[in-house]
Amino acid sequence: MAKIIDGREISAAVKQQIKEDVVSLYKQGIEVGLAVIIVGDDPASKVYVANKEKACEQLGITSYKYALPAETTNEELLSLIEKLNNDKKVNGILCQLPLPKHLDEKLIINSIVPEKDVDAFHPQNVGKIMIGDFDFLPCTPAGVIEMIKYSGIEMSGKKCVVVGRSNIVGKPMAMLLLHNNATVTVCHSRTVNLKEECANADILVVAIGKAKFVTADMVKEGAIVIDVGMDRDENGKLCGDVDFDSVSQKAGAITPVPGGVGPMTIAMLMKNTLTAAKKQNSK
Repeated sequence: MAKIIDGREISAAVKQQIKEDVVSLYKQGIEVGLAVIIVGDDPASKVYVANKEKACEQLGITSYKYALPAETTNEELLSLIEKLNNDKKVNGILCQLPLPKHLDEKLIINSIVPEKDVDAFHPQNVGKIMIGDFDFLPCTPAGVIEMIKYSGIEMSGKKCVVVGRSNIVGKPMAMLLLHNNATVTVCHSRTVNLKEECANADILVVAIGKAKFVTADMVKEGAIVIDVGMDRDENGKLCGDVDFDSVSQKAGAITPVPGGVGPMTIAMLMKNTLTAAKKQNSK
């Protein structure tokens, strides 16, 4: 049976350090503030935003929530972001995705000033990640790296396979593994011999949004398996992209769903917000 990489335990340790730093800044007269914008009433987005608000409250970070109606226009959203860009109390700005279809996601993301872009989606921050000279990292890939390091797993020289090539997880995940001296293969829907590629991985990161897609025959004996998926199985129960029951019998270590990568994503968002506050107040 694989060792369980417990995201709740690791995120608690990360949050404790953040909390201490927030208190230290507060003593210097600096309050840390995060603005979260949600447009429309997507149920999953509402849950994510509520979790972010809760984390802010736990850590002493001031949370500014802007819940806008689904019919909000690009102009109205851009006007709010401009106001937040210029608000010194707001260190980080997060616009919850996905946005309603009539809104221009690219335009909205690009309108957040890079120094307040705590999701690390702005092209300037993406470029900095590519060259390894970054201020912020995308929260989910950063959380995965934190989990791997916390668990004492060596990345240098290891064969890592990332399944999924999204801009939010797959691509930055590959870059961060490269920065940690891993040899990285990125697989996707057009990959030939996907099963063989996965079965060669010392560290396998799966982020495709397909319930229980990766099965034991796709995993190398003793491999580290990181499941980024958040899906529902045939009974409506939360599960990941990895078939946990079969793969956990073969892997060396595995993240569960829920309780794996999810808690880390929010912890890293808080860390990015803290980093933003420190940088903005050091000028």
